[in-house]
Amino acid sequence: MAVPGAVFSNNIGGSVLRAENSVIETKHKFYDDDFIKKVADSVLRAAKSAGASYCDFRLSNFRSQNVSTREQVIQNIREGENYGFAVRVIIEGTWGFAASSTFSEEEALKITKIACETAKANNKIQRNKVELVPVPAYNDTWSTPIKKNAFEVPISDKVNFLFALNEKAKFYGADYCNSFIWAVNEWKYFASSEGSYIKQDLHRLWTAFDVTVVDKSTGGFESRDSFTVPIGKGYEYIDDYNWQKDLEEAVEHTKMKFKAKSVEPAKRDIILDANHLWLTIHESCGHPTELDRALGFEANYAGTSFMTPDKLGKLQYGSNVVNIKGDRTQKDGLATRGYDDDGVKTEEWDIIKEGRFVGYQTTREMAKFIGETASNGCAYADSWDHFPIQRMPNVSLQPGKNKLSLNDLIADTEDGIFIKGTGSWSIDMQRYNFQFTGQEFWEIKNGKISQMLKDVAYQGNTVDLWNSCDAVCDKSEYHLGGSFFCGKGEPGQVSPVSHGASPARFRKVKILNTSKEAGN
Repeated sequence: MAVPGAVFSNNIGGSVLRAENSVIETKHKFYDDDFIKKVADSVLRAAKSAGASYCDFRLSNFRSQNVSTREQVIQNIREGENYGFAVRVIIEGTWGFAASSTFSEEEALKITKIACETAKANNKIQRNKVELVPVPAYNDTWSTPIKKNAFEVPISDKVNFLFALNEKAKFYGADYCNSFIWAVNEWKYFASSEGSYIKQDLHRLWTAFDVTVVDKSTGGFESRDSFTVPIGKGYEYIDDYNWQKDLEEAVEHTKMKFKAKSVEPAKRDIILDANHLWLTIHESCGHPTELDRALGFEANYAGTSFMTPDKLGKLQYGSNVVNIKGDRTQKDGLATRGYDDDGVKTEEWDIIKEGRFVGYQTTREMAKFIGETASNGCAYADSWDHFPIQRMPNVSLQPGKNKLSLNDLIADTEDGIFIKGTGSWSIDMQRYNFQFTGQEFWEIKNGKISQMLKDVAYQGNTVDLWNSCDAVCDKSEYHLGGSFFCGKGEPGQVSPVSHGASPARFRKVKILNTSKEAGN
């Protein structure tokens, strides 16, 4: 399958490719704000009449488009919209919830009645009454500050761009190259019995490639993904990214992997690049500081947390150069928005300050369990038919305060390993013991990169690792990483989240040889 007409040119150079056959893109549903508010107000009145002390109405449209290719073949073009609304109520301290994909005033009143009846039925088995911390009322509109809407770029342009990437990768020496563009747009309208009316238009984009090189003599192969990141931006990210550099390095370094030296197990210093460190932050700081997980409300999906409330303000999580913030307002962050799905205005706050554990991620329902009087805005539902649960904000390691480049950090390291890109990871059900690998491993000897290594993994526990961190590069080296699809909850939900970092050094970390550990 191919698509017409557009001619692609970008900073990767190479020949021009064309595609054929038209694909018609769908457009957003039309939103009449006056009608939506009228329906929302009807819901709020009906819930109050049925005895609800609290009610909110959430209408959303989730749009997703994925275009993926391999060499000069389109593997997939998929686009969909998911439209509907939900009503939440609290009656006598108990939640009730119901949702529908049919949006009309009559249906909304029917769903409100079901939500209220559900709350009353649930009350018979409710152990602890639901209490929400207060929130001001907001009447506001918020949008991701994009420059170029990905859904307004013809599919033909996207296909031709990906074809050009794949062709250029083969020109550099790759045997295979896969690439994709994934765009998401969430439109949400929120109204509550506390007086809020909030409309949001959220955009995010993920584009990447992976190259494979085959050793013709042995049949073995090596690969590497791009160092692109999923991001809260529009199509301008694709226009601005340096594809030429990433493609050329990806193929060159993949070829080098065939001759890379297998690592010797030992305790060594490691420098983690930002494009690797984001996942370590996600697993060893992001998840364990979710308050619902620390309290045991979340357990079945990836476990609880060792960072329990008795450690708040006391645990020396890391060294004094480790400062980690939660932030739902961070520029280009995947979890960035104006308001969460409780109607709480988003903010930035400290999670780890100078190594000390000082803050959790909370929602209006969770905050009271640790004596907080306000939520920091972490409620999110990934669809109109899902109940909002506590989800991770952008959680980022703050840059070092002293001027320190990556080159400076390498020059200051006598014997270590520089790790780039994310590989496999494993962490226990309390987010404590872990093992991580990466995509590229470079040996550091006497302050210089000496050679490429392979079969590298590092192992330890969260507290020991972060307390071994003795240096973080400055803000000039700061970059975002993140995940489009962080899973949590039952029924399962996915959430987008970014993690920023500058490269950081960790002293005397246990290094494993993965090949030897596997018995090879």
